[in-house]
Amino acid sequence: MSGIITAAAETQFHVLAVDDSIIDRKLIERLLKTSSYQVTVVESGVKALEFLGLVGDEKSNNTLKVEINLIITDYSMPAVTGYDLLRKIKESRLLKDIPVVIMSSENVASRINSCMEQGAEEFFLKPVQQSDVNKLRPHLLRRNICT
Repeated sequence: MSGIITAAAETQFHVLAVDDSIIDRKLIERLLKTSSYQVTVVESGVKALEFLGLVGDEKSNNTLKVEINLIITDYSMPAVTGYDLLRKIKESRLLKDIPVVIMSSENVASRINSCMEQGAEEFFLKPVQQSDVNKLRPHLLRRNICT
């Protein structure tokens, strides 16, 4: 029985959630925590880049202080959009294998296609539902097996 508890503790994945809307941030944080994910929430693409070490002089360092297993980000944000964030992550030698999921309240086919072509794992329409969050685990498990 204790082996089950240990296995569950070892597979707690850490998700970085990025959204400029406090309501959407709280919703995604609650959904992820309900699914037993460890969650770090930031309110902008700029903050996400800083957290990931992809800004300014830190860029040469490019080492993550905390291991992130997945990034879920809003598409429409000021300054650095979710699409910009996705591109910067996929261009990073150290971060390119982290699965990225994009969320948007707008169902625009060209936007969805662009994100998927840039390497997004999923594109969720807002409001994000528990059924959407349930789709994340296979991406996390596949990445863990590969590394």
